[in-house]
Amino acid sequence: MKTPIRTSAITIIIATATILMTLVSAQTIRVTAEEEVYTFVSPGNGSGPFWSAGCTSIARLGDRVFVNEMETGEGVPLLCNTRWRLLERDEETASWNIVAEATDYRQREPVSLAVTGPSTLYLNVNDSLTSPGEHYQACHPHLLKFGLNGTALSTSAVNPVWNTTPNFTDHSYRGFAADRYTQELFMLNIDARTSKDHYALLDRYGVTQANGKITFPIRSGYPYVALKNRAAHVLAIGDIVEPVDEWRTYKFEQTQRKWDYVFRISYYTWSPNLGETPFVDPIEIANVDATGGAITNQDMWIAPDGTAYIMYTQREVQSALLRDKFFPGKSVAASLHLARVKDGIILGDEILIASNDKGEPGRARFHETENGRLFAMVYAFGSNKLMQIYPDNADRTMIDIPFKKPFYEFSLATTRAGNLPSNTLDVLGNQAASTVVSYARIEFNK
Repeated sequence: MKTPIRTSAITIIIATATILMTLVSAQTIRVTAEEEVYTFVSPGNGSGPFWSAGCTSIARLGDRVFVNEMETGEGVPLLCNTRWRLLERDEETASWNIVAEATDYRQREPVSLAVTGPSTLYLNVNDSLTSPGEHYQACHPHLLKFGLNGTALSTSAVNPVWNTTPNFTDHSYRGFAADRYTQELFMLNIDARTSKDHYALLDRYGVTQANGKITFPIRSGYPYVALKNRAAHVLAIGDIVEPVDEWRTYKFEQTQRKWDYVFRISYYTWSPNLGETPFVDPIEIANVDATGGAITNQDMWIAPDGTAYIMYTQREVQSALLRDKFFPGKSVAASLHLARVKDGIILGDEILIASNDKGEPGRARFHETENGRLFAMVYAFGSNKLMQIYPDNADRTMIDIPFKKPFYEFSLATTRAGNLPSNTLDVLGNQAASTVVSYARIEFNK
């Protein structure tokens, strides 16, 4: 039995810790905007505003914020039944205005944004080349370059040169990155026939400087890509039909669901110089094949020394259905991990957030501030939190973000897409409903 003195001491310690956490939160961040941007109608094609998980649909150019609106065409048949609309926020009225929009509904997936300078914005589009209503048919991945000088707007198309003639379709599994300092761009798209990922490196003029293919051990998608002084990094997740016959048969018997893709191996590959050196053979960051688990890559950031910081969530077993039949006693709860990789060698892997009786971690993204600090914005236990990740000796205390409503799905104006490190964190995502896309802005105190 605890003595009164010890109980009082513990109470004081807890109270002090609470006060300190409140002070840290108050001194570190402020939410300065939180609003709805647009209402989304599901296209019914398996995609959505955040389907291209490794890319972003929000960008900041100085004081200007742009987002892509994914608009579904009424009565337009699947699969390519959406179009892009480029929106800019009006700071005075907190409203969003259309800057440009596609004429036709030719996209299955959301377009991705990247920037290479204070007035240069790119959209990564994947136009269908066939009639509306076609499925898994040819598409044309390319870039639209926007020059944004004041109220003037110029637009031009940029077409990469691929090393062969790939079979690109409406399922692009695209990756898109920009190096703000060299103004170069990196594009990655999957060949639907071979499952090889084709890449192209483009200079500031849109001229292809290098191209090639990446071959993962199994079909892999939803890539996160980064480009830094021509060193290119790719993180992808194995994306295949359940390979274990017994498990696949049992799941179908119980659910009658034919769709049964599994995501159990996280792969990473890199090239130290994309113009001179091909990508190395992919390595495994995490593998839960043996227990029928599930992995979701969350984000990747490249440190000044070239170390790749990789966040991912992992479940030992994919679902309670699979656990109860084949893996009794195993866990289906998610944990958020951080792996560090340099020169193809995994330097370490740690659990940032484990599940508990209050819930588990979900979506997580990196944000770099002006002084080089790296934070993770995470949805966990019903709210959004910030945790400092870099430098490595940073205090990992979680700071609650005082949103009116938490974002459970979101993307940020990431440095991987050419956005500058900033003390302003721009968020685009879903809060209470998947049909409403909202924006929020967080300011870090300097």
